[in-house]
Amino acid sequence: MEYSLTRNVLLLALLICLKGVAQPVAFVRVSKTNPRYLELAGKPFIPVGPNICFARLVTNGDSLLAYYDHYFGRLAASGGNFTRIWLSAPMLEVEKQQPGLVDKQTETLIDGLVGLAQKHGIRIKFCLEHFRKITGSPAPFPSSVPFDKPVYAGSISSMDEFFRLEKGKQLYLNRVAFFAGKYRNNPTVFGWELWNELNSVRVDDESLLLAWTTDMLDRVKALVPNQLVMQTLGSYDSPKQHELYRTYSALPNNELAQAHRYLDKGASLPVCQAPMDVLASDAVTSLLALAPAKPVLLSEVGAVEPHHTGPFVRYPADTQGTVLHDLLFAPFFAGAAGPGQSWHWDYYIEKNNLWWHFSRFNEAVSGFDPVAQQAVPFRLSADNGLTIYGLRGRTTTLLWVRDTASNWKSELEANRPAAVLSRKTIQPGLPASRTLSFYNPWKGEWTKGAPGKALSLPDFSRSIIVKLDY
Repeated sequence: MEYSLTRNVLLLALLICLKGVAQPVAFVRVSKTNPRYLELAGKPFIPVGPNICFARLVTNGDSLLAYYDHYFGRLAASGGNFTRIWLSAPMLEVEKQQPGLVDKQTETLIDGLVGLAQKHGIRIKFCLEHFRKITGSPAPFPSSVPFDKPVYAGSISSMDEFFRLEKGKQLYLNRVAFFAGKYRNNPTVFGWELWNELNSVRVDDESLLLAWTTDMLDRVKALVPNQLVMQTLGSYDSPKQHELYRTYSALPNNELAQAHRYLDKGASLPVCQAPMDVLASDAVTSLLALAPAKPVLLSEVGAVEPHHTGPFVRYPADTQGTVLHDLLFAPFFAGAAGPGQSWHWDYYIEKNNLWWHFSRFNEAVSGFDPVAQQAVPFRLSADNGLTIYGLRGRTTTLLWVRDTASNWKSELEANRPAAVLSRKTIQPGLPASRTLSFYNPWKGEWTKGAPGKALSLPDFSRSIIVKLDY
């Protein structure tokens, strides 16, 4: 069964104009107290979870819902509360035959997916589109992700026209209005991402993409006033990308400053071949400089073969999850609004059974309110081979202490196991604390310490959390 999208646009406009409609209170918002963080009902909301954008190996709706029930369940059991899903992936694409006609079975499927997220306490960031060309045949799914949208071929002749002409914009907005009409009052929806990696779209005039984004951020926000609206760019891996990130991050109505970055030996920026904690924290630090008054998220991060030709060949050897650990902790301790949001949820996290890392992150930061603490990130390099990432608060400071000699290069390429570090001390240059605690995220254990200007660390491998209460 199918029906026209244009009717939904009119209905949504009527709903927006109605007076006295009850407004839900549990939407995720940018914190009014500290706009570098997010809040939910007046409390900090730290989005914890990987991208689970689509399911490659399922062929029907029942299998898809079972897939998401499994993944949401694994994530929720580990304390996760967030994911990102592409509404333009083949099985979730509502416009299957022609623009403006919604496939009823797919609509029901998306309703079921939202219901599963609500059941497991997962907030969804919906990515609205990802295609890069209109004509031609889509790539075979699930072996590849199709970046073609042949259903628009009869309505628009090129991607340049799609982004320039009002006719193309209406194709996009009609689709957004359909989803907004269904979910704009559902706080399970964290927000709406206009496009996946917009600058990867094939256009002759690249200026169209910025003009379109500026226009659509306002027009989409008018349809979903209670939910966040944002844009994304391709992997932050070259000097050209830096200039694009500078421009897009500063757009006033781009409510989150997001970055995609991967460990990629083919990238032109040397930092993309650095240890994962350096790679990830650098992306966050760069965005904080470009958008100092916005929440920053490393919203896609992982490891790939050169030039994104496939998942990292060393993933199967990373049974302890050293890459995942670093991409979770480094962004948050560099000042991001949440941990890094991993790609390769199926090929890496699920295959290696690494879901426990999310619960360890949650435990490490439990009780630390970055908004109330007015947290300020800082970093120190110790002489004893340790790097200290810190969040300095008013009454509590958290440190993530990382062994610089242990990383993906040493463990996964050189096959050198992480060493046990003993009798290490640090002097973080902070006032003497009232209480001192240590959390070992690899063992899941808290221990107490003796406060002082010089802190004696318990034995650990790879990393340890230090909590100082004043």
